[in-house]
Amino acid sequence: MIAQLTGSIVHHGATQVVIEVAGVGYAVQVSPTHALELRLDHITTIVTATIVRDDAISLFGFRSFAEREVFDLLTGVPSVGPKSAMSVLSQLTPAELAAAIADENVNAFKSVSGVGPKTAKLIILKLKDKLTPVASASGAAAANTGVSHSMRQDVVDALVGLGTQLKVAERAVDEALESAEQGATVPTLLRASLAIIGAKR
Repeated sequence: MIAQLTGSIVHHGATQVVIEVAGVGYAVQVSPTHALELRLDHITTIVTATIVRDDAISLFGFRSFAEREVFDLLTGVPSVGPKSAMSVLSQLTPAELAAAIADENVNAFKSVSGVGPKTAKLIILKLKDKLTPVASASGAAAANTGVSHSMRQDVVDALVGLGTQLKVAERAVDEALESAEQGATVPTLLRASLAIIGAKR
């Protein structure tokens, strides 16, 4: 099983990239939002899930092992295949998905292609007690560094004001929080988040 790839992006599509590792190009299916964050000829690391079928071996790519864990949980739900799981992750972050499941919010899945109300209810039922620990890491990181929800939101809003997409901004801030020191301030988090976004371009 291929769990992670580090190399140069040599082809960039809307939902697929080719990453070259030691002279071998691997085609990896990614979400549209993830694809937007990747840049041609840039070295990057993509966490992957290998799906083996009778007629093909496919790679699906993610920003983190936490995202892949959510993907694995989704594909463990009856009638939810890899493409449907990727559709869910294209529209909902792990935290948003966990919140939708905790609130039993079927409407949160309305914008997810290929997932109707019945499948949404099944996802909520099957993942009710499984997803919360996976998606709560960013909240725990914020609490451990003494950063309030409003401070986190201030940094996200500032990044959006600078032209960053909302989901990209949220992920950058949460990543910055993971390595932030106790008592971090809005300016220090903003600088760290900008550095993270810049490094991925």
